[in-house]
Amino acid sequence: MSIELTKTAIDLGIVTTNGPAMLDFYRDVIGLKYLREMPMPIGNGVMHQLACGDSIVKLVVLEAAPASAPPGGIAGATGYRYWTMTVANLPAMLERCAEAGHQVVSGAREIRPGVSIGIVADPDGNWVEFLSVAKKPA
Repeated sequence: MSIELTKTAIDLGIVTTNGPAMLDFYRDVIGLKYLREMPMPIGNGVMHQLACGDSIVKLVVLEAAPASAPPGGIAGATGYRYWTMTVANLPAMLERCAEAGHQVVSGAREIRPGVSIGIVADPDGNWVEFLSVAKKPA
């Protein structure tokens, strides 16, 4: 039996010890819509929920700091290392992140005809990939 989804998007949880900077990055720099703050039932902390299309990005700030993941994006370690947002304004997103002082890991580049990416590190060093797909002529 295969999965029976009731939502056509995913929710992504990012655990951080750097709550204010992470909230600033995802809400104010990237521009995700802030939805709500909720108490965390595990770890005595708080969760900030932000809308990313139909998906939700959950920034989790725990009372006691957990172990840190190794830095380095894709080549840094196994496990979840980056996530992707498909955007219509790739150059502007990279410029906005750079102007706000965030590391642009990979500037805009075409990875196959009509598909370009750029990668930015959030304040915790997690990689956020922006992907742009060129519109096909009508």
